[in-house]
Amino acid sequence: MLIKLVRHYLRPYSRLVLAVVVLQLAATIAALYLPSLNAQIIDEGVAQGDTGYIWDTGMTMLGVSLIQVAAAIAAVYFGSKAAMAVGRDVRKSVFHKVSGFSAQEVNEFGAPSLITRGTNDVQQVQMLVLLGLNFMVAAPIMCIGGIFMAVREDLELSWLVWVSVPALFVVVGFLVWRLMPLFRTMQVKIDNINGVLREQITGIRVVRAFVREPFEAQRFGKANRELTDVSLAVGALFVLMFPAIGMILHLATAAVLWFGGLRVDAGEMQVGALTAFLQYLLQILVAVMMGTFMAMMIPRAAVCAERISEVLDIQPSIHEPVQPQQPADKAGVVEFRNVTFAYPGAEAPVLNDVSFIARPGQTTAIVGSTGSGKSTLISMLPRLFDVGGGQVMLDGVPVTEMARHDITERVALVPQRPYLFSGTIAHNLRFGNPDAYDDDLWEALTVAQGADFVQAKEHGLNAAVSQGGTNVSGGQRQRLCIARALVAKPKVYLFDDSFSALDVATDARLRAALKDKTRDSTVIIVAQRVATIINADQILVMEHGQIVARGTHEQLLETSPTYQEIVESQTTAEEVA
Repeated sequence: MLIKLVRHYLRPYSRLVLAVVVLQLAATIAALYLPSLNAQIIDEGVAQGDTGYIWDTGMTMLGVSLIQVAAAIAAVYFGSKAAMAVGRDVRKSVFHKVSGFSAQEVNEFGAPSLITRGTNDVQQVQMLVLLGLNFMVAAPIMCIGGIFMAVREDLELSWLVWVSVPALFVVVGFLVWRLMPLFRTMQVKIDNINGVLREQITGIRVVRAFVREPFEAQRFGKANRELTDVSLAVGALFVLMFPAIGMILHLATAAVLWFGGLRVDAGEMQVGALTAFLQYLLQILVAVMMGTFMAMMIPRAAVCAERISEVLDIQPSIHEPVQPQQPADKAGVVEFRNVTFAYPGAEAPVLNDVSFIARPGQTTAIVGSTGSGKSTLISMLPRLFDVGGGQVMLDGVPVTEMARHDITERVALVPQRPYLFSGTIAHNLRFGNPDAYDDDLWEALTVAQGADFVQAKEHGLNAAVSQGGTNVSGGQRQRLCIARALVAKPKVYLFDDSFSALDVATDARLRAALKDKTRDSTVIIVAQRVATIINADQILVMEHGQIVARGTHEQLLETSPTYQEIVESQTTAEEVA
């Protein structure tokens, strides 16, 4: 999976990779040539006292060294560009894939895991690509070339190479085998700690309201300890790795000096050749160490690549039609035909055989007890979920056969939990219509009863909004979300319990202003407060995922026991009437 992912995202940068390969090859060949020149200076120049030869060979060594340094710097530069580009492209792909997920896929992975996969996991793969481009040519060529050059210098000492190199491979292979499952566990623990931290930050008001700071501290401490324990286990293996490599390196050096010294003393080997052999052996072992760094990164990067691929390979349950249809007009007629829907893994459907029509110029209200399927029902229209059975029609065309862009042009949703993005008030209001003028924004704010508090802010429309809108009150946040939908000027408005945070007086003024603004549009309101929908053209009463009654307020008071219970739970039927 790792090779497939890296190969796919490196393909557009094949020229950069080729440049890295050529430059690394030049730098490695230069590095292999230097010990041989050094041996010539010692054995031929110094031994014979030939100063001219020393100067000539020394200048050659200087030129080769400059070539090596220049090639190495250029290789690292181009390799870094390619690696950073791969990281950028993978993050972009993950972001766009997640943006196309329905609520079902988001719930399946979990928001903390998706955040980790799009950041930390991508970074691990990016680091592997960077190290790979820097070492993938240098390490094997230096190792193979060093072995060849060392054997050429002295065949009798070559047995030291055949002992030390396999010993290094055995040590590294064993440690990598032990690291693989630990890295997999580590990524899961990072998901967990991200999830706990995200919950605590998002729900900080709830935590403080119930004085649950000690409990949340324990939750975070547990997740933190679990991640620490896995990290310590990984660190313990790393602690073994470097001393083991260092011991092999120093033992090999001592063995070369011991046995090589004996051969020099016996006249079977020159001092320069011994020096060159030692340098070649060190280059071989350094090449293996470079491979060790790669080996340390591969297990974690392989796990991360697998997790990234899980996101990229999944087919969203909601996808664009191959040949999207476009309605002939933009009237905004909404029709639900025998709609059935069940959440994945649920024992029973949330919606069962729901049918109704909402027309332009009319307000359709949906009421019912908690869990009756009201919010799920209106989520079918903007395709937050797709129906399991039946059809949702918009202007005579099933929404599953329409491009999502065409749906969002016609439909605006004010969600049950109002959410604002970091930026300014104007930025948030233009979310559905980037080309809206300031006058359009003020008009929408006036209808949404939000112009007064926006004007009171020092910077007005340019006042800062924090992520989630946490620097404004719940009622202000709800009014800004209503204004955002009004700025989009759709043909269908969906209000999912969008007036619950407003006081009765503000609610009444908003509904009066909204009636004029949406005179030619289709309005569907999910509400708990009966006073909000008392003047609706049709009211749908839902119970256990079905419409059990429909009609106007007066009709339902006479015919629907369920509606009567809802009304009486808020006030007496006579007072509302």
